[in-house]
Amino acid sequence: MEYRILGKSELSVSSIGFGGIPIQRTNKEEVKRLLIKCEELGINFMDTARGYTVSEEYLGYGLEGRRDKWIIATKSMARDKEAMIKDVEISLKNLKTNYIDLYQLHNVKTEEDYNKVLSEDGAYYGLLEMKKKGKIGHIGITSHSLDILKIAIETGKFESIMYPYNIVESQGEELFKRCKELNIGVIAMKPMAGGALEDGTLALKFIINNENVTTAIPGMATIEEIEENSEVGNNSLLLSPEEKMKTEEIRNSLGTEFCRRCGYCGPCPQNIDIPGLFILRGYKERYGLEGWAEARYASTNYRAKDCVQCGSCEKKCPYDLPIIKMLKEVRSCFNE
Repeated sequence: MEYRILGKSELSVSSIGFGGIPIQRTNKEEVKRLLIKCEELGINFMDTARGYTVSEEYLGYGLEGRRDKWIIATKSMARDKEAMIKDVEISLKNLKTNYIDLYQLHNVKTEEDYNKVLSEDGAYYGLLEMKKKGKIGHIGITSHSLDILKIAIETGKFESIMYPYNIVESQGEELFKRCKELNIGVIAMKPMAGGALEDGTLALKFIINNENVTTAIPGMATIEEIEENSEVGNNSLLLSPEEKMKTEEIRNSLGTEFCRRCGYCGPCPQNIDIPGLFILRGYKERYGLEGWAEARYASTNYRAKDCVQCGSCEKKCPYDLPIIKMLKEVRSCFNE
C-alpha cells in the first residue's frame, strides 16, 4: 500500500482509505471483519461522521483491541462551540477511543455557515479546546463549495480539506494544487461520483494519480470491495493512454445529466438546495441507503416539490444541465 503525508498533520495515511457511509446497512460484526481485512491489505485511514447514524458505533466495536492500527477521522455538523465539544465527546465514546486523529467541520456550505463556525463561540474554537485537551489531534474542514474552501485554506487554521473529486468532478484540481503549496492534506470524497461510476479501479486510479491528493475514501461494505480498492493503492501506476481515453468517454457519457455540485445554480429563488437534493437521490438509488436518505430528504425545508420551474438555475449552470427535469426525477425518487 502506498502511504502519503496528510499535510501539516504529518499523519502517514494509506492512499486508499475506508469511507464509513455504506456500513450503516451492515452490522457491527461484519464491520469488524471488514476492518481486519483492511488492516491485512494496508489500509490505515478511516473517515466517518456523527451524521452517519450507526457508523461511528460500528467502527468503535470493530476497533476494539486494534486502535493503534488506524488513523481515525470523523466530523460534525455542529456550528457552535458547545455543540461541537458535545459531539466530540460522543464521537470518542462511540469510537471507543480516548483520542481522534482528525476531527472535521462537516459540510460547511455557505459564507454564513463559515462565519458562524469561525466566530468567537463557533465550532472551530470547540475543536481547538478539544485539541488542547489532547482529545483530538488535528482539525480539518469538508465542503462541497469551492469558494468556501478557497477562503479556508488561506487562513492557516486547517490541516486538511475534504472535497468531491472523481472522473466527472475535477473542478477542484486547482484548489488541490494550492493545498499542496500550503502543505494542507486533501481527502477526496465521492470517488465513485455517488455510485455513478461503475469501474471502481479506474475511478480510484484516476484520483491517486493526482499527486496533490492525499487519500481517496471510497465507501466499502464488502470484503470484495476492499480487496479491489486496496489493489489500486498497491499498484498506483500512471494511467495508460487507453485508460485516459476511457475517462474521457465516461465524462462525456455522464456529462449531460450529472451534477458536479459547483453551486453555480444557486441561490434558488425558492431556497432549494439543488445539489444537495441530487446527492440524497444518489444515496438512495446508488448506495442502497433508502431509509437514511429518505429521513434526510424529509427533514429538508425546501424540496423538489417547491420548484416553480422558473429556469433561474438552468441559466446559471455551466454544464447546461436540465435541472428542472432532474428535480422532477428527485420528486419521483422520493415519491413526492
